[in-house]
This record gives sequence, structure tokens and C-alpha cells, in this order.
Amino acid sequence: MHHCHRFRPAPLTRREMLRTCAGGFVAVAAAALGAEAATPQAATPGTHHPTRVRNVIFLYMDGGVSQVDTFDYKPMLQRYHGRDPHSIFTVEPTQFNNVGRVMMSPWRFRRHGQSGRWVSELFPNIARHVDDLAVIHSMTSRFPEHTSANYFLHTGSGLQGRPSMGAWLSYGLGSENRNLPGFVILNGGLVPPGGLDNFNSGFLPAAYQGSVFRPGDPAVANIRPIETNPDHQRQKLDLLRQLDRAGQDRIGRVDEIESAIANAETAFRMQAAVPELMDLTGESRATKDLYGVDSTFNGTRIFGTQCLVARRLVERGVRFIELTCPNLGHDRWDQHGNLKRGHEDNARAVDQPIAGLLRDLKTRGLWEQTLVVWTGEFGRTPFAQGNDGRDHNPFGFTMWMAGGGVRGGVSYGATDEFGYKAVADVREIHDLHATMLHILGVDHTRQTFRFGGRDMRLTDVHGDVIHEILA
Repeated sequence: MHHCHRFRPAPLTRREMLRTCAGGFVAVAAAALGAEAATPQAATPGTHHPTRVRNVIFLYMDGGVSQVDTFDYKPMLQRYHGRDPHSIFTVEPTQFNNVGRVMMSPWRFRRHGQSGRWVSELFPNIARHVDDLAVIHSMTSRFPEHTSANYFLHTGSGLQGRPSMGAWLSYGLGSENRNLPGFVILNGGLVPPGGLDNFNSGFLPAAYQGSVFRPGDPAVANIRPIETNPDHQRQKLDLLRQLDRAGQDRIGRVDEIESAIANAETAFRMQAAVPELMDLTGESRATKDLYGVDSTFNGTRIFGTQCLVARRLVERGVRFIELTCPNLGHDRWDQHGNLKRGHEDNARAVDQPIAGLLRDLKTRGLWEQTLVVWTGEFGRTPFAQGNDGRDHNPFGFTMWMAGGGVRGGVSYGATDEFGYKAVADVREIHDLHATMLHILGVDHTRQTFRFGGRDMRLTDVHGDVIHEILA
């Protein structure tokens, strides 16, 4: 029964409480030093089967890499170069419907490794590691446009607002380092279309959202305290802690406040952890040269630093690390025109750093515990857009995995003879997510979160594990 208390002051609303005590969450963070963080324990289902893999490095090739110019060699493009594609195969609608002629790759392909995998000259360094890669040639997307395709790749839905895969992994597996977030984005300078919602926690507790680290110094805003005397900061936090406690007594435990407290606790500890993480002075000259940290090409310097920091994050137990591409003055891998210059610049930026990362993970004994994933949100057409570009192609593209839980040297699936549409072992993003979760010990059908009246999951009601690439 509902009782009306006519003379009792109305309790604060959640919004009023948050506004009144906005600064007080940091107080609880200070109080929690030396104690465990208050990350919601209800959101920690754990693993479902044994695994040695504990971390993911997701190398996001923003914009859509051309599969027929990188890992999916198609000699038929040379034979039919300059022909009208409509006279050869069914041409689907494209983003801009500016359909030009069949266009052969501007780059030569060669076989590499014991596996004899074809790789174009765009990736001479990654090609040396081809026997470590499980290459999937038959990946597809449901969306031909960047924003929806990015949401689909990151969250399993083409709509805004669902939890990112990094949030799901943090939710399922927790964190191994209470001083750093479990889900970190190393921003090379380009936030993907769709913005930060690619990295949000959606309906999961906000403690699992991604934390964006910038490529410069400082990596995180406000990471250094403004108080010169630590006692002054502590006095402020002690006062605000009292306000928080009083507010919690009235409003009870709600996710917005609990997650804000957990995030503030992590943020407080990050004041010491992040500067130490980003300080590369302890890395040897050989290691820096391996990654290209001091390259003469700015893109290589940026992405090389990101890859090196990613390895350092793995060493520190961060669960999911995503790298975005550096800003090279043109539109990501999204070459609707000027394909040759654009793809060469992008490849030059990432090729040496990625090869260095793979080698360094092996050297330092981190290979078996780390899954490395390389992909864009879709591929590109085998025919030109205009004269010198390629349009978006969600019907068949290439991605690869390496590291723990993956069979190196495997080639899975296939596109047609022009590299246009997947025709053998066709897969989509839900299968990628199911496989990633499986490698980390999680059954994608069992990792759920109750929301909107049903049990939600990263793969929704879809997804099959790609067992053929598993170690």
C-alpha cells in the first residue's frame, strides 16, 4: 500500500543527488585507497571453460581496408582490368553508386611463410609473421555505411547505445589491475564515425565503459592533481566523503552512483599508474626501434607508440585494449579516391608497429595470454569508384587473428574470384564476437545481462564460434 506523508520533505531525486554531491565521489575514491574497488560484483559471471588467454589487443583499421589490395589475392582483377563490372557479375548498390571499371591492385602480391599465404607489398613486415596469423577471408557486415557498421563491429548492433565488446569482456572477466581501467582505447588521433558510443557500456554498469587515452602527454586529462600538497587534496576528499555517505543513506544503492564511485576510485589510483605506464624511458633502444617509435614517418611513430603501450597494458593486466588509427591528413582507410597514396600511407603507419608487437609478445612470453585481432568495419569493391578509389563493400572482406588460442598459418573462407562477395564459409560480426569470447573462456550464449525484460548478450540471438581457426 502507498502511504502519503504530507508533512515530510520530499526526498532528493537522483538527478538532484548527483548534482549536489557531484564532487563527492572522488572522496569515496580516496577513502578506498588500500581497499578493493566497489565495481559491481553482480556483473562478474566469469569464464565457462579453461583458457590461458586473458587479454585482447584489437587493432581497428578504421574506414575499411581493401581486401583485394592486402590479403585477398585475385589474379582475375588483372585479367578483367578496365572492364565494365556490370558485364561480369551482379553489382550491388554502393555507398555512392559511382561505379567505375574493374580495377586491378596497384600492388604486387607474393607468397610468404611455410603456409604460402599471399600478402601484398603493402605489408612487408606483417608478411614475415604470416605463419602466426589465422586469416578469415569470408567476413561480412550487415551495414555498408561507416557509423552503423562501426556500431555493429563494436557492439553487435547497428544501432547506437549497446555495450561495446570491450565492456562485455570487462563485465564477464573483471580486471586484473585495480589501478587501471579494464577497457582502454589508445586513440591515435581519429575517433571512428559513431563517436565514443563505439566504446560505451550501454545498459551494463557504467564502470565497464571504455577509457580513452590520448597519444600525447598527458594521456588522460586531469591525471595530475592540482593540489601541490597531498594533504590539501585529502582534506577536501574527506569532507566530500561525508556528503557522499549522507546521500547514500537517503538514496540507497543505484548503479549510477555505484559506478561513479568505482570509476572515481580507479581515476584516483590512475594518478600514479598512468604516468608510469606512458613513461617509455625504461624501454630499450632495440625495443623502440622494433616498434618504430622514433620513425621518420609521423604515422609510424604514433602507431608504434600505441602498440608499445598496448604491450605494457597487457603486462599490467588490462583486459581489452583497442587501437585506433593515426590522422595522416586524409580519410583513414576510406579511400574513395586516391587509393594508392591513401593505402600506402596507412599501411606504412601500421605495418612495422604491428609486426613489432607480434614479435615482442612472443619474446616476452605474452603470446599465449594475448589475442590480437586486426580488422576494419567492412572491405572495398573490386571495381573503382570513379577512376582511382574503391567504395564500401560489406559483402566479403578479410580480417585476421593471432596469438593465444589461434592456429597460425590458417586461411579460412573465401570470396569469389574477384574478391567481391564471400562464397565459402561465410561469416559475420556475430561469429567474430562469439569466437573472441570463446578464446577468452566465455560461452557467448551464457554471458548475459538482464535488461528490458530479457537476457541480453553481445551476440544477441546469433553467432557461432569459428572452430576451424582455434588452436
